[in-house]
Amino acid sequence: MSTFELNEDQQDCLQELINVAMGQASDQLARYLDTFVYLKVPSIEPVNSEQLFETLNQDLKAAAVVSQGFFGYEGIRGEALLMYQPQDSHRLADLLGYEAGEMTFDEQIIDLSSILTTTFLNVFASQIDNQMSYSAPRLLSANNAKVSEHLNQQSFNWDLALKVKISYQVTDYSFNCDMVLLIPEEAINNIKAVIDRILEDF
Repeated sequence: MSTFELNEDQQDCLQELINVAMGQASDQLARYLDTFVYLKVPSIEPVNSEQLFETLNQDLKAAAVVSQGFFGYEGIRGEALLMYQPQDSHRLADLLGYEAGEMTFDEQIIDLSSILTTTFLNVFASQIDNQMSYSAPRLLSANNAKVSEHLNQQSFNWDLALKVKISYQVTDYSFNCDMVLLIPEEAINNIKAVIDRILEDF
């Protein structure tokens, strides 16, 4: 087993941390939109650089992608991608309660993305006694070449990464979006050390 891979206990612990953070982010979104948000079981998978861009290519059937970097203590960091489906994009103003012309589509989608990303990651960080800071969210062209170019501009080494995919479905509006967290190998090894400390307490 490589140092990157998680054993069963580590995987279960990380899954539980993600479930708690995902639930609170979903609750925050539901309160913000005054509607019910349905969650699917998140997927967690290690990917190498080739697999990373292959899987993103499969995911990127989106109208818009918002990317936001996150940085915590102890070398925990990565990139969050929020992906919105084409058929849902026109519903965004209704979802957020904006009047026509109040905000541009770009501003609306960045606003919603920031809520989801920061709520999820702040809860995740609080569970491991950490604290996150964020880069400014950036709206990307929804194609694999542009997203790949953006990721390669980061200071992270993407030879190996952990990919966490979370799907949110707003049932009253038939609105869906996916949040994909990409965590480079170095940061995963740092998270593993934190998880091991948590497991030692049980």
